[in-house]
Amino acid sequence: MCGRFLLSVDIEELLERYRIAKGWVTDDWAPEIFPSNVVPIVTNQGVRELRPLKWGLVPPYTKGLIINSRGETVDSKPMFRRAFRRKRCIIPANAFFEWQRAGKSSAKHKVYLKQQSIFSMAGIYDNFLDNDGKAFTAFSILTTTPNSLVAQIHDRMPVILPIEVEDIWLDPMIQDFALLKSLICPYDESQMAMEKV
Repeated sequence: MCGRFLLSVDIEELLERYRIAKGWVTDDWAPEIFPSNVVPIVTNQGVRELRPLKWGLVPPYTKGLIINSRGETVDSKPMFRRAFRRKRCIIPANAFFEWQRAGKSSAKHKVYLKQQSIFSMAGIYDNFLDNDGKAFTAFSILTTTPNSLVAQIHDRMPVILPIEVEDIWLDPMIQDFALLKSLICPYDESQMAMEKV
């Protein structure tokens, strides 16, 4: 599960980090990202762009937002299958937050990469209509089983993409689903750190 994450960078950093010349050019998001917030997301439909997308898919059969999608079934569930095939995205982040439950209380933890100030979470996105019939685009973060670090506090973690596979994940022309599914795995815990906040 990933229910909140941190993105505290300026837009120029994102454009440079993801080699983007086109897209959203404002810095108007709060650093701690909550579900339903609109944040900069990296997409590629022939041209790599930084786009303002809302966090949380809106399925027709429920009023809630789907903020996370299980990586194990993203290629087979009807709600996610089309997006997985053609609308994969990257969610830039500095860290994600997870809560360790202990009885009725919980402790917030910040999880981040030791050597990368900005890292990429794998996501999917799609188009929806709001209650007034206005179109918007929303994303969901893919999750997987946790590595040994995150397993200390939770049974799921976001899929974090190594830099060398980001282009593969973003390319809508790649239809080798076995290859794409192989990218949905826990990140190397030796490259990560966690602290209570």
